[in-house]
Amino acid sequence: QVQLVQSGGGLVQAGGSLRLSCVASGDTLDHITIAWFRQAPGKEREGVSCSRASDGRPSYAPAVKGRFTISRDNAKNAVYLLMDNLKPEDTATYFCAVLGGPECQGASAAYGSWGQGTQVTVSS
Repeated sequence: QVQLVQSGGGLVQAGGSLRLSCVASGDTLDHITIAWFRQAPGKEREGVSCSRASDGRPSYAPAVKGRFTISRDNAKNAVYLLMDNLKPEDTATYFCAVLGGPECQGASAAYGSWGQGTQVTVSS
């Protein structure tokens, strides 16, 4: 089973940038679908971005499209989420997760392994 360890996050002012990292062990990421989710207090976990296994093609939630970028570094077995032009509504705990299939899925229940989560707080 894949183990995921996250780093990055923190406190930033609105309009700033942060990069989240997710490093995998136990398997290589180059053939795995991997996604980023977030969960704000009192809200359900929601998908943010995904890179599918078949060709690495990224997808984004409408709320972050144009501001967030998902990328892979297969040599480091890592996936990153670069978040630009952050807004207070981006404040949440962010999780990376992997799916044993070729395509991204919107439901968090489809993902089998999760990172420990990292807090992102955007001040206005």
